Amino acid sequence: MSSKRQNSGPGNLVIAIYAVFALSATVRALYQLVRKYDEAPLAYWLSLLAGLVYFLATFALARGKYSLAQSTLIFELMGVISVGFLSVFDPDLFAHPSVWSYFGLGYGLIPLLLPIFGLWWIRRARA
Repeated sequence: MSSKRQNSGPGNLVIAIYAVFALSATVRALYQLVRKYDEAPLAYWLSLLAGLVYFLATFALARGKYSLAQSTLIFELMGVISVGFLSVFDPDLFAHPSVWSYFGLGYGLIPLLLPIFGLWWIRRARA
């Protein structure tokens, strides 16, 4: 697979979105862990985990490491779904929504839709 196809069109968009989410989720989580830890520690740790997952996804997608990217995006999707259900059934755990809580509703459902789009793009890029 040529790098031209790998880093063009939808691929660049996916990589750019993951890069922005990686930076924003990590910085926000670090701020919350330092300044507001007692308010919602689980949500803030999950936000930091989300940031790390986004960094790994960005790296894997940008380098064309599709197996790693696919595994990372599946982990992300399962995380969004799991934490989404947890936040619905026990909202006290998420006084301040994390990237993954409530299925990413506070982020326009992008955390739920992004890994689906990313997995679709990987499938097309491998073809």
